[in-house]
Amino acid sequence: MEKCLALNALSALANGIRLDILRLLVAEGPAGMPAGRIARRVGVSASGLSFHLTVMEQAGLIASCREGRYLRYRVNHARLGALMSYLLNDCCMGHPEICARSGAEAARPVAAHSAAGSPSGTTKT
Repeated sequence: MEKCLALNALSALANGIRLDILRLLVAEGPAGMPAGRIARRVGVSASGLSFHLTVMEQAGLIASCREGRYLRYRVNHARLGALMSYLLNDCCMGHPEICARSGAEAARPVAAHSAAGSPSGTTKT
């Protein structure tokens, strides 16, 4: 992925509503979701949703297809995967195990760990 494409995608995701939309569509899977249902789920007006979807579509993160009177939106998994790869390729300085922490460990605040590395705050003896 080129740097300009990554910046465009990251810029599109730098908004709480758009991040919520992306997470919703990822969870929905390949079937995607009609725009009206997205609007209800994220709690935005139709015009507000249209703006957010346009930004995300222009960044290549989602794609739409017409189904009669409705538009159905799906995640562009190839573009999202390319963005993740772009972000993670060099982040670990050649040590991918650094980026491979479990979801639970990654979600834990860094401050919860003591200087000795014990999550409970106690040191091992």
